[in-house]
Amino acid sequence: MTRRTALTLAAPALHLRAQTKPNIVWILGDDLGPQLGCYGEKLVHTPNVDRLAAEGVRFTHCFTTAPVCSPARSAWNTGVYHTTTGTHNHRSHRKDGYPLPEGVRLISHRLQDAGYFTANVAELVPGMRLSAKTDFNFQGPKPFQGTHWRQRAPGQPFYAQINFTAPHKGPVWPAARKQTTLVDPARVELPPYYPDHPVVRDEVANYLDAVNYWDMQVGVAIQALKDDGLLENTVVFVFGDNGRCLLRGKQWLYDAGTHVPLIVRWPGHLKAGSVRRDPVISLDITATTLEIAGIAKPTPMHGQALFSGSKPRQHIFTARDRCDMTVERIRAVRDRRYKLIRNFMPEKPYTQFNEYINNSYPTQKVIKELHTAGKLNPVQAQWMAPRKPDVELYDHQADPHEVANLAADPRHQSARTRLTKLLDQWIIETSDQGRTPEPREVIEREEPRANIRG
Repeated sequence: MTRRTALTLAAPALHLRAQTKPNIVWILGDDLGPQLGCYGEKLVHTPNVDRLAAEGVRFTHCFTTAPVCSPARSAWNTGVYHTTTGTHNHRSHRKDGYPLPEGVRLISHRLQDAGYFTANVAELVPGMRLSAKTDFNFQGPKPFQGTHWRQRAPGQPFYAQINFTAPHKGPVWPAARKQTTLVDPARVELPPYYPDHPVVRDEVANYLDAVNYWDMQVGVAIQALKDDGLLENTVVFVFGDNGRCLLRGKQWLYDAGTHVPLIVRWPGHLKAGSVRRDPVISLDITATTLEIAGIAKPTPMHGQALFSGSKPRQHIFTARDRCDMTVERIRAVRDRRYKLIRNFMPEKPYTQFNEYINNSYPTQKVIKELHTAGKLNPVQAQWMAPRKPDVELYDHQADPHEVANLAADPRHQSARTRLTKLLDQWIIETSDQGRTPEPREVIEREEPRANIRG
């Protein structure tokens, strides 16, 4: 980046004339991990996002702050940890009038103040309707001004979110199976914690089919910007709201649940085809967007801008709490080699009842059946343990799938001690609201389903 570019990024919003501001678009994939061609996944066909990566910057180590949509979205739409704002429990505060804390605002509102038209795209092109998902765990003023950038005033810069749900389990998965070219389940490379079973292979292959379908949708979005003559003056961010929706991924703090792709295309400002390997979090997308728009960094803001010389992060913090009826509290800290996970409720097994997982993850049923039959190996059987470890410690250099817990290994105690101290500090410094249990009546609204169906 040139010195002139850096100065432009840091300039106050009111010093920038409207026509000089770039448009900003976030293209989202629900439950999308980095299973893309540009990230080395050989079984997918993702030419559209691969082209964006070739024309922009690809981040290899981007993580969301939560492994499930609503807390993750509540965080990166504000730039503040969901645990700080009290939005950490999945799909909470939908009807109780819960506001964001003092000083915390939606990025769309800050951009509106800076003269941007904000849109959550509901119909990208005729016939392609989208969810226009927000999924916030708080309530407040209307988040967006419109449903398409074409509704803005002439010459007005815009900020748009384009939410594609294809990788999320649901109606698109069957639609993805109707594509001309499908992923062969026999060729799927399974992680060591999955048993080699036809149902498991089929579920993973269907997820990859959905990723291919998502890439087709990304191509439509890019073409729409190009047709409107906007692409070259638009900064495009492509990322996932949380990790892949497969067992031990979504809802969990293993990398499969929080590691997402991040690609940024900004012609004339970012070197095409470059790769960043430093750890970043989704909150950094928020901070970068504000800086590009010429908006001074607000307080509080846990994100940091990606392209203006900020010191690279050394640690990533992630958090998981209640998901629907499944009460949990798990925190993790990751550096470039190790990840430490602290299970605050170790007495609750990995397989405690969750309606979504029971109904949507066929691999869960297979693992339970094979466990009963004594056909799981020791790594696969970890998922069926009657309780979780208090602490988990993984060496990503030697164990990228996070299956060898080193928490009790004396050779790694210095890493455990160091990361434990960092996590303790983060919990205090960011005012982690998960330290306060939810009121019993809130949990009881979810628990009857678990008691009946569990």
